[in-house]
Amino acid sequence: MTRSVTALAVVILSAALAGCSIFAKEEHKDWTAEQFYKAAKEQLDQHNWESASKLYEQLESKFPYGRFAQQAQIEIAYAYYKQGETAQAIAAAEKFAKLHPNSPNVDYALYIKALANFKEDMGPLGKWIKQDLAERDPKAARESFEGFKELVTRFPDSRYAEDSKQRMAYLIEALARHELQVARYYLQRGAYLAAANRAQEVILHFPNSPTRRDALEVMVEAYDRMGLKELRDDSKRVLAQNYPQDPLTAQGKNRQGSWWQFWK
Repeated sequence: MTRSVTALAVVILSAALAGCSIFAKEEHKDWTAEQFYKAAKEQLDQHNWESASKLYEQLESKFPYGRFAQQAQIEIAYAYYKQGETAQAIAAAEKFAKLHPNSPNVDYALYIKALANFKEDMGPLGKWIKQDLAERDPKAARESFEGFKELVTRFPDSRYAEDSKQRMAYLIEALARHELQVARYYLQRGAYLAAANRAQEVILHFPNSPTRRDALEVMVEAYDRMGLKELRDDSKRVLAQNYPQDPLTAQGKNRQGSWWQFWK
């Protein structure tokens, strides 16, 4: 009996919600494009991202052309971004840039696309759990960097250019640290050739990063473990020239112990 009552309640609630949705659509059926836009913008300004995006969607569906539809196409990208809907935000920004290549808001579309990939936080838990960007999958970081780079290259005078440059610098350092972490992991696992190659990638692709010193240390130790004395000594020479106070200029061992030998 209890189950039947519960099931009936669920059906009634579902019907009520569906009815509300239909009623809401019916209520807006006579709205003009301007009315849709004003309502959506009001929700956006009040940080009601989901409500705003739904109204923008209805506006674009009913009035796909015109200045209100065009403005909705760029503002919905921001609404999706603030909701954490990364894929939808990127798709909306790309769509706007493709449909309106001559719009003065193309730089903003590129900025939103890059921001959506930036992912500085970790969603709902980001306030409590801090994870280094270097510890995450670098794919989004690389795409974000390319997005900011495109913006700065195409629109050097954009109001978003300076912020994009700062984010690019942060992303470069995060990517360099990611590569270094991978190199250290290989070193700890005894994959010395892979460690040396990955450390070399850090030096080649991120020559101005502070991680360059650590990458050289990995190369010295990896080559030493493989018995490649000539390559080891070449790496030590470069290390000594750039960082004369580094312990490895006189030693062949990495400063950091293996992770499984924590007692050392």
